[in-house]
Amino acid sequence: MTVPDVTVVVAVYNTLPYLTACLDSLVGQSLAPGRMEVVAVDDGSTDGGGELLDAYAARHPGLFRVVHQPNSGGPAAPTNRALDLARGRYVLFLGADDWLGEEALERLVAAADAWDSDVVVPKQVGVNGRLVPQGIFHADAESVRFTDSALAWALADTKLFRLDLIRRHGLRRDETLKVFSDQPFTLEACLRARKVSVLASYDCYHLVLREDRGNVTERAGVLDRLRGIAALQQVAAELADPGEALDALRARSFSWDVPRLLSDGFLLLDDGLQRRVCAETARLVERFGAREVYGRLPVAARLRLELAAAGRPEALRDQIRYEAAHGEPPTLVEGRRHYAAYPAFRDARLGLCDDLFLLREEPLAAVLRLNLAQQLWRGLVPEQLRRGLRRHPVWRRLADSMSGGKA
Repeated sequence: MTVPDVTVVVAVYNTLPYLTACLDSLVGQSLAPGRMEVVAVDDGSTDGGGELLDAYAARHPGLFRVVHQPNSGGPAAPTNRALDLARGRYVLFLGADDWLGEEALERLVAAADAWDSDVVVPKQVGVNGRLVPQGIFHADAESVRFTDSALAWALADTKLFRLDLIRRHGLRRDETLKVFSDQPFTLEACLRARKVSVLASYDCYHLVLREDRGNVTERAGVLDRLRGIAALQQVAAELADPGEALDALRARSFSWDVPRLLSDGFLLLDDGLQRRVCAETARLVERFGAREVYGRLPVAARLRLELAAAGRPEALRDQIRYEAAHGEPPTLVEGRRHYAAYPAFRDARLGLCDDLFLLREEPLAAVLRLNLAQQLWRGLVPEQLRRGLRRHPVWRRLADSMSGGKA
């Protein structure tokens, strides 16, 4: 039997009417039918999706293989089952809500073969307002790493993987994770790959945000999401090189994934769940060294993490409400240091250190280049010397020059 170039894996659970566009995009691929196969696992759909899969398989013999199973509670189990059946040299995972550009598979296989890639990251675009980070898609790249690209922000499984890589390392989804099971899988594949490439010159994936917000990630609870983030960070801790690569992966989770769970949605949780979220966040912060990458994080993210880690849900609620009402806080300048002056800054009840609020610190060399008037105005000249200088007749003119006449 001829080995296909690529197996497309589709896990299906109640994705009508979006499933139709997904399957049509596979039927319409420019890659010759004999070079591809689709393995679709119906995970107990109740909306007619299973019957639709059977109809496509009947109309396109040799292209679709359909498996039906009782609902497993998440995408990991049907994805694993489909992966076990894959025969292609490469495997590509496609969400049943999403669809592919007509030339996606042909271009991806050609790129992987030309570059001898283990993983190819295809250009992805959002549909219906779905947010898709674009940092890694600025140009085609034969080889990228976590240290020289935005690969840490592209950890969904929407990629082309060499099947031999998956088989050789026994890569599978963690079926205990209800959400984000694709990210630890993808991260391990990228860390074990000989070469990870980027195909940015064609819109391969069209990722759809469902109008009912029924995407599995949107449906997941906050504690399930935190467990998924922990699984990702565990893979990073075990396999990523210490230093820049590990820091990039930690910064991704602690600048975005965790803080977004400590935003407006946190206010809708009951008090008991808020406290559980804070406790789980504290465990993440301590276990995976979040504080070591605080310098890479926005001040607002640091504050939410620390307030949660300290078990202060009431203060965290205040911080979230302040950000929603006011946006960026005023900046407080003290010498060379610039602080984000949130209400929590130097609040004795909270006891947060000043460095959490630090926006930037001007280098001493830059300060020394200031002229005398600027140094006086910025308060860098000792007070005793300033008192003496104020008696000098040029003081007023110097002060006026720096303050617009308001010294």
